[in-house]
Amino acid sequence: MTRPPPLFDTALARTRLARARRAGHADFLVTRVCDDLDDRLGAVLRRFPQALDLGTPTPDAALRLAAGGRCDAVLRLSPLVEATPGVAVAVGDPEALPVAPATVDLAVSLLALQHVNDLPGALAQLRRALKPDGLFIGCLLGGRSLTELRQAFGQAESEIEGGVSPRVAPFAEVREMGSLLQRAGFALPVTDIETVTVRYADPFALMRDLRAMGLTNVLTERRRTPLRRTTLMRAAAIYAERFADPDGRLRATFEILWLSGWAPHASQQVPLKPGSARTRLAAALGTTEHDPMRSSS
Repeated sequence: MTRPPPLFDTALARTRLARARRAGHADFLVTRVCDDLDDRLGAVLRRFPQALDLGTPTPDAALRLAAGGRCDAVLRLSPLVEATPGVAVAVGDPEALPVAPATVDLAVSLLALQHVNDLPGALAQLRRALKPDGLFIGCLLGGRSLTELRQAFGQAESEIEGGVSPRVAPFAEVREMGSLLQRAGFALPVTDIETVTVRYADPFALMRDLRAMGLTNVLTERRRTPLRRTTLMRAAAIYAERFADPDGRLRATFEILWLSGWAPHASQQVPLKPGSARTRLAAALGTTEHDPMRSSS
């Protein structure tokens, strides 16, 4: 079979992230999801001797794992050459995981997997890297992220240029992610969504933040000609008209899609087969069971 062309230019994504880190990375989203990761792992009452941080844009997640007392050793698979004190670092691609099978107790990945071309393959590699009963927990940008910006540019390009160019990446949907976790072989898969709304004085402040996060357009089929100034200004005007709060500040939505799953193990709970229950529901609820067929005759 012929493989489809890649959706994302991953080399360009690394270049854009490196530029953002040099210029002053806007890390507020990474900090937010690292705080959430601490809360989520706090509910898991066990230690993870060997942990892997897969592709998180900054060292924050790996440093927290190393300092939190729940891990003995942490390996950070970084998109950039970047030393991280107290953490082993390897530069690599999430689609070519350089980790032996069944060697990791915990794998995390924050805001990295949305630019992976083969997401099912990356999840399958993560599952193989985990020891039995090992945990994967991560997050990526979901389908409603930057919906305001997409709508504004789509309308502006339709009005001025007669068509819409690929500008913002198609993000994953929560329903798809649950199925992908199951296909990758994870047990007890869980997905949920957190919506983060950030407010800006104008659309150009949002665009500056996206550049400072390394989240500008890296689609392979992105438009290669410069954006017309008239289109940009019209998009900014549409954004201000449609998405302003009463105080005049503009909303920008970031949908954070969280996912988790365990490497299968015999000790894990499994659902009972239909019809295998040994106790009637009426007995458990303390009520009287009625036969609908008898009552209708």
